[in-house]
This record gives sequence, C-alpha cells and structure tokens, in this order.
Amino acid sequence: MTSSLPVLLGQGYVWQDLSVGQVFRTFRRTVTETDLVNFISCTGMLEAIFIEEGYEGGAIAGRPVPGALTYALIEGFILQTMIQGTGLAMLELTQKILHPVVVGDTIHAEITVTEVRPTSTKNRAVVSSDIRVFNQRGQEVMTYTAKRLLAGRKD
Repeated sequence: MTSSLPVLLGQGYVWQDLSVGQVFRTFRRTVTETDLVNFISCTGMLEAIFIEEGYEGGAIAGRPVPGALTYALIEGFILQTMIQGTGLAMLELTQKILHPVVVGDTIHAEITVTEVRPTSTKNRAVVSSDIRVFNQRGQEVMTYTAKRLLAGRKD
C-alpha cells in the first residue's frame, strides 16, 4: 500500500491538460419556475416580463428567463466540472443571446478551447473558449467567449 495522498475528486483541468480544439459538453438541466423566482429575487431583476404570468406586453411565448440566468446555470456546470479548484479569474467575456429560454426548457452547452497561452509567472495560463448553449430542441440560444486565468500543475 502506498502512502501517497488520495486523488481529489471533482478537481478541474489544469491548463497543461487543455489544448486548442478540445470540445467538452455539459450535462443538461431544466430551468424551473423556482430557478426563475430565486434568480430575479436575488438580483433584483423584478421586471414585469419575469414576474407576471402571461404578461401581455411581452413578445415571448411562455415564461421567459433572463439571459443572465441561462449564462449563470451554464457557468455553474463549467465551474463544477471543468475549472473547480483551477480557475483563478474570469478575464473577459463577450456574450450574444440568440433565442429566448423559457421555464421548462432544458439547456446544455458545448465548450471549445480556442487558445491556451501560458503566462510568464506562477505557472498559469490564459485559456480562451467558445461556449455554445442549446435548448432541448437543439436550437442554439446563446453564445459567448470566455477568457480565464487557470492554474497549472503543482510540480
């Protein structure tokens, strides 16, 4: 029996484990009424389109959710799986909302690594990726690019 430390479950990728062109897919998650209510209450996004069932002034069928909620749910997946313990900072974000997400939609994302650029200090790298978010019908609802600072291996 060895005396080495056990492997840490859930640890994200260090930058050395990522390469340009790698593609990752998140799990799927259904957006619920509770998600919407909690999010808009916490953030103060108490706009009629989000708080009033069947809002007559809206242009979206169903119960729309803020794009920020869709983004936050996907970032939660990424944090919990891809960068847990290795993500150091979000450096830049560019986002485009293509279609609405409504309560009851099931979303997931595909993450494509587009750049891995080691920094000159502290064994870190700037990692850029394109994130495409889809609903249950395969419709692309959001795209965004993220530039993050990631830790390296502790050798």
